[in-house]
Order: sequence, then C-alpha cells, then structure tokens
Amino acid sequence: MELQFIGADRTVTGSMHKLKINNKTYLLDCGLYQGKRKEAFEINKDFDLFNPEEIDYLILSHAHIDHCGNIPNLVKKGFDGSIFCTNATKDLSRIMLKDSAHIQVKDVEYVNKKRIKQGKKPFEPLYDEKDAEAVFPLMKGFSYHEEILINEDVSVMFYDAGHILGSAIVYLKIKENGKEIKFGFSGDLGRPNLPILKDPEQIPDVDCFICESTYGGRFHDKIEGSEAKLAEVIKKAITNGGKIIVPAFSVGRTQELVYSVHRIFESKQAPRIPIYVDSPLSTNATEIFREHPECFDEDTVKFLHKYDDPFGFNQLKYITDVEDSKKLNDICGPIMIISASGMAETGRILHHLANNIENSKNIILMVGYCAENTLGKKLIDKATEVNIFGDEYKVKAEVIVMNSFSAHADSNELTDYSSKFDRNKLKNIFLVHGDYDQQLKYSDRLKTAGFKNISIPSRGDVFEI
Repeated sequence: MELQFIGADRTVTGSMHKLKINNKTYLLDCGLYQGKRKEAFEINKDFDLFNPEEIDYLILSHAHIDHCGNIPNLVKKGFDGSIFCTNATKDLSRIMLKDSAHIQVKDVEYVNKKRIKQGKKPFEPLYDEKDAEAVFPLMKGFSYHEEILINEDVSVMFYDAGHILGSAIVYLKIKENGKEIKFGFSGDLGRPNLPILKDPEQIPDVDCFICESTYGGRFHDKIEGSEAKLAEVIKKAITNGGKIIVPAFSVGRTQELVYSVHRIFESKQAPRIPIYVDSPLSTNATEIFREHPECFDEDTVKFLHKYDDPFGFNQLKYITDVEDSKKLNDICGPIMIISASGMAETGRILHHLANNIENSKNIILMVGYCAENTLGKKLIDKATEVNIFGDEYKVKAEVIVMNSFSAHADSNELTDYSSKFDRNKLKNIFLVHGDYDQQLKYSDRLKTAGFKNISIPSRGDVFEI
C-alpha cells in the first residue's frame, strides 16, 4: 500500500492525500489551496502529482472548501468515480461548491479586466457552476457507522468528527496480501462540548493514522463560559449604543453563534437586540442544518423540542439581497451583524468593517481561526490601521477575540484523542493540516505520550505502509 501526500502538508489548506491499494487509487479529500491569489490559482489548476483520470474513488471528510473545493476541477479533468461522504456533507457540498464556482468566475473577471487593458490573454476560471453541477451525480451519502463496501479490498465507515455538520473521521479496513490493515484519517477534528453538534467520536484502533494539527501547539479558552462572555459583549454594545460586527464562516460558526445568542436571549443573560445574518451562503447552509437534526447533540435536541427552530427567533433576520445588506449601514446600534468571510478576506463583511471600524462605539468580535496576512489576523493582532478595498482605515472600534468557539481541537484535545489509541497497534502517525511550527510541537507531545514513528510529510512525499 502506497500513501502520497498532495496537500495540507506543513500548511493549513488544500487537504488531499492519495492511497494506492491493489492497483486501485483512492483520494482522501480534494480541497482548494487558499492563499495569495496568483500562487493559489497555479497550485489548484493543475494536478501535477497525479492524473485525475487515474483516481478510482474519492472519500470526502467534510464540506469545508479547503477539503472539497477542488473536486469540480478534478471532475473537469477526467475523474468520474464515486465520491463517498456522509449525507449531511453531500447536502452541504452542493451549496459550498456552487458558491465556490461563483467566486472562481468573479475572481477571474476582476483579474481579466486588468489583463485585457494590458493586452494580455485573459485567464479561464478554475471551474464554473456547470463544472460544480457535474460533481453531484457522483456523490454518495451515507449515515455515520454504516459500513460501506467500496470493493472487495476496501470498506469505509464514517465517525462523527464534531467539526461541522456532517464532518467525519474516516475509518478504512483494507485487505492486502492476506492481511487486514486498519487506517484512520481525522479530517478536521472538532472539540468536545461545542454547541449544536455531537462530540468527536473515537474510531477503533488503527495501524496508521493521518491526523490534523491546526492547533498542535496552541490552547483554546474553555468552551464553558462562552455564552456568558458573549452575553457581556452584547451588554457592552447596548451600553455603547454601538454595533457588533462579527466575521464568521458561513458553515458552522454562524449557526453556532445564532444558536448561542438564541439561548442567551431565552435565558435572559442579556437584553434582546436585533441580529442580522448577512450572507446568502450562511442562509442556505442554515437550511441544510435544519434538515439534519441527527447530527445535533442532546442539548440542541432538547432546545429544538422547546423552541422548534434553534436558528430562528424574533430578533433575527437573514439577509440575502444586496440592497438590504447596504441598508444595515443606516441602522443605529445596538445591533449584531454576522457576515462572511470568517478571515475577513472577501464578501460582505468587508463592507461592514469599512463602514464601522472607525467608530469607537462599535465592537469587532473575532470568533475563528485566521491565517497569517489576512485582515482578520491583523485585527486579532491589534493592528491600529488596516487596508480595506485599497483604502487605509484607523481601527477605533474595540476588537474582542473569543477563541472558545473554534471548531478545531486544540493541542490538549488532539492529544487526548490520539492517546486513546493502542500505542502497540498504531505503527505510523502522519501529521497534516497544520503550520510546521504547530506540527513540531504536537509531534513532541505525542512522543512524550509514548507514540513512535511520527512523520510530518512534505508535499509529494510517498510512504509504503
């Protein structure tokens, strides 16, 4: 069995790993590399380490774009095999990939305006909505804990990763040369006790484990007390008469915030204020959440029975129309505006930041991971001036960071999860989906916990299992 690492190697983006088993080739995830526009486009457009036509099967851990976002390009270039995932991931992927296709087209339109003026040949988008639509007939959705026989050599079972709706830890049983190999892939591992979703499930013991390491050397605030802290932010905005501007990912973080705010209002931890979710993708994703209550934890199920809809209440409005989005600039605080993207790099959140960042009455609430060099990271790092749409803005609004809402397991939670494996059976651990400094720290923690043969692969590295 041969394992090759294609993406999310010593970086936190572009998840993609290739398995060759008995003359069949499997891809674990097919994510978009996200970074500087030109560099990302070059990495994403060509599958330089393999031919898409040689891939027989794709196993998808979840619907975040850095894990599923390059599937339309894979299909466009010749892949026509089955895509295995959970039912919720199948549903979420439809809206995520169509939205991604829209962004690909719009980004190229923007770049081509300059290229045409310069007399240069225009670029083609990575893929368009038609290419995204071609993916959906190939997708096969399954329930958690359902053993799926891919062929006579390989079966797959999905365990709940507790990261986003439908996210899965992949558990493979592989028959090769008269032996059975147990193989695990964490996808993105969530955190225990997060709102809405069930906790991450432990998979059975494995011989080989590919593990994410996003926060391999970092630690989150405790989830307990998050609602109380969020309630204090709301009360501060009421005192100031200002707005709370929240950059939040459309899938996962937005729904968690809406659910938490709903609970805060119902329990009277803070007075009610108007809440606006300004993102078409967030609105569509929330509809998918409503269709998959089987993914909810016990507290959310109880809340659902009491209030019917955990993602809707009388102070909440979902905004899809552009003109309605613009009108939010004219509404006086206190209000909360939740908008994508979570790293404050694209989308409507940029307009809300530009209109509110220089008002000291306002609060910018950062609730998720932000990569280096993003606007979100600059705000977290307390920059006094930032660039938005090419203009400089002074940061006069108060920036509050709440990392307790992070959907990624931190160093302690990653170590706790891995420590449940039998150290004598687990022969190889591969760390992916993390910056190299975080991976080194997590590797040291695993060694201290008694694990051996820990590898931090680079892109293109091949291992025989």
